[in-house]
This record gives sequence, C-alpha cells and structure tokens, in this order.
Amino acid sequence: MIGRLNHVAIAVPDLDAAAAQYRNTLGADVGAPQDEPDHGVTVIFITLPNTKIELLYPLGDNSPIQGFLDKNPSGGIHHICYEVEDILAARDKLKAEGARVLGTGEPKTGAHGKPVLFLHPKDFNGCLVELEQV
Repeated sequence: MIGRLNHVAIAVPDLDAAAAQYRNTLGADVGAPQDEPDHGVTVIFITLPNTKIELLYPLGDNSPIQGFLDKNPSGGIHHICYEVEDILAARDKLKAEGARVLGTGEPKTGAHGKPVLFLHPKDFNGCLVELEQV
C-alpha cells in the first residue's frame, strides 16, 4: 500500500540555524520557509536526490511542534511520510486493521498541497507516520 518515502521531518529549535547547517555544512538544496497555519508549523524542505528532509518549527502558540520541542529541546525526528496512491482507501484499510488515524480522520491539505493524514505513533513502533496522496 505505501509507496516511496516522501520525507523525514525534523523538529528544530532554530529554523534559520538548521537551514544554514544543511545549506552550508552539508551543501544541500534548501528551500524557503513556508508557513502552514492549518498544521501550526513553519516548514523548510531540503531536497535530496532520493527524498526530502522537512524542517519543522512552531507557528503560533498552539503548535504541536512546541510541545515536541519542550520535551526535546535540541529537536529531533518528528515523523516520517510515505506516499500512497489513494489516501481514503489507505485510511479505510488501516482503520480496518486497527490503526488509529489522528484528528477527524479526514485528510487535510499538507505542505505540498496534497491530502495528508497522520497515524498514531503507538500503532507504528513509536513513530508518527504521515501519509501523503500522490
């Protein structure tokens, strides 16, 4: 059901410093910051030959990323994102298998302008999983 790895998301306490580290130290192709108010984050995508890295920074007082950074002040891997062809079919299959879909269970528009869903980390070995329809 899942396709290729779309991105690995890393929560960071300093977005500019993290972007500079990827750009200057690692020589990566670093995009511009992009506010995602529906998700409470500012993101920067780093394009790699085989996938992307998504830097996450809190946007607003109710950002779920702030809670993550409160527990992990240095930042860390927040989630992984897999591509799926049909997000509703994937959701229904996962729910039938007992997986918990976070939120209302209805897809939201993600940072790439495509439908996304998140799956409870307790159902996936402690890892928050994002599904993105391609």
